[in-house]
Amino acid sequence: MQTTPQRSQLFIASCLALLVTSLSFGIRAGILGRLGVQFELNGSQLGTIAATAFWGFPLAIVAGGVLVDIIGMKKLLLVAFVFHLLGIVLTIFAGGFWSLFISTLCIGIANGTVEAACNPLVATIYPENKTTRLNYFHLWFPGGIVIGTLIVFFLDKVGVGWQIQVGLMAIPTILYGYLFSKLNFPVTERVASGVSAKDMYKAVFFTPLFWVMFILMFGTAITELFTGQWIDVLLKNVTDNAILLLTIETGVMVLGRAFAKPVIKQFSPQGVLIISAALAAVGLYLLGHSSGNMLFAGALVFGMGVCYFWPTMLGFVSENLPRTGAIGMNFMGGAGMFAVSLYMMFMGGYYDRLKIGKSPAEAGQEIINVTLIIPIILTAAFIGLYFYMKGRKKEVLTAV
Repeated sequence: MQTTPQRSQLFIASCLALLVTSLSFGIRAGILGRLGVQFELNGSQLGTIAATAFWGFPLAIVAGGVLVDIIGMKKLLLVAFVFHLLGIVLTIFAGGFWSLFISTLCIGIANGTVEAACNPLVATIYPENKTTRLNYFHLWFPGGIVIGTLIVFFLDKVGVGWQIQVGLMAIPTILYGYLFSKLNFPVTERVASGVSAKDMYKAVFFTPLFWVMFILMFGTAITELFTGQWIDVLLKNVTDNAILLLTIETGVMVLGRAFAKPVIKQFSPQGVLIISAALAAVGLYLLGHSSGNMLFAGALVFGMGVCYFWPTMLGFVSENLPRTGAIGMNFMGGAGMFAVSLYMMFMGGYYDRLKIGKSPAEAGQEIINVTLIIPIILTAAFIGLYFYMKGRKKEVLTAV
């Protein structure tokens, strides 16, 4: 095991970088409807703009997964810093669809590059506690969304424009760029353990369990991220405080990830995934069939459901398929974000078509009810995974 004297500082800087990623998500979710009105964009165009961040992310995370062992995590994170700043500036001065498209793409590339470097970084500096530490790291994603949505909510109340709200992201961006430029980085865990790049790619492409998790990542990411990004648009005609639903959902996620260690120890990663999918399904059902205060109950349950999805999926692969290295973790993240981007573009057009024959409130809740199918399927799939892993563990013990 390689020693990392600065691992606490590296972890803090990583959390700041992820905070910028999540602030972009939360603030964009809060201003998406306003951008549509100001620039006269329909649901399909808004879906395409929002989706750009999600396909820019997999583009960067897959490329970063290939490059991280070659150029190192530090250089990759400085690239993320440049793209974050560029995306923020271009968003502030956007004048319509294409300028918003390009600025959102820059931010998506930055976000993917952050995860491409930071996920393997956290796994490398905390090899004894990967899944728990990844949950601690990823609590800053919902944490930043809480901060971002509250920024939008309160600054809207006092009449501060969306450009200033976006500009506030520059503060943590400059801070994480400075910190990373001063810190020393270890090599990735795969390099340190002597696993060759050839063996890493073989472990990724020729391990059936990896491909099962890869496909399941489509569903977990769509359930969590599509709903969060579009919740204000879909439910703004059902409640006057739709953006606060996202605040509640992500607030629950922060608390859940902060207490990940005892939860994962009690139920195992695959057990946690079963419970997560079931709760996500219940939460979506409530959001799609309720109004008034029951919507906030739905957001609460939904937040409990999606809380552990992303970091536990990554942690499961890192712990059970360690030879897949950084490329395995980054392919997982890329798969999730790519699936969200496609789903978001499709649902943006579907939402426009629904509004022709239904009220906006009915159309929004129907989109949520269609999405409900995904966590129902995931629940069954994770039950299968649970029994598969139990059988595999039993085989290992018998062989010993």
